[in-house]
Amino acid sequence: MDIEIGSNLYRNSNGVIDIEGVPLAQLAVKPSNGALLVNFALFDQAGRMVAKIVDSTLAFNEKRAYELNKSPNTVELKEIESGKLVLRLEQREPDRVVINKASFWTIKGHLCEISPTECRIDRHRLSGGDTDAKGGAAAIG
Repeated sequence: MDIEIGSNLYRNSNGVIDIEGVPLAQLAVKPSNGALLVNFALFDQAGRMVAKIVDSTLAFNEKRAYELNKSPNTVELKEIESGKLVLRLEQREPDRVVINKASFWTIKGHLCEISPTECRIDRHRLSGGDTDAKGGAAAIG
């Protein structure tokens, strides 16, 4: 699977996204209908889990603070109170997923911001990269 994170491409990945050495997300395509399946853990600034997506369904939602919207090829997580988009994933081809909009805390308490042009974690910026993951995880930070 190819994963685009901002303007960075990770080719031939296993669908896992590691951020700061921790597997934070897993992406797959459902064999029966080709729908995007997302597993993702959302943390607060202190590193405490506040929401969890399992197979593109909101499985844990502390204080009902988040809302999940999905279609067969997109998954969006929003903060209800502010309306702020936390994460948006889109399947553009059968084997390519794009994340070009996100803002969330890592388990280590660093802010991860993804835009169409870059991915930032704390002061670390990635832009325009093309990496062959060789069947492993897409590693950031």
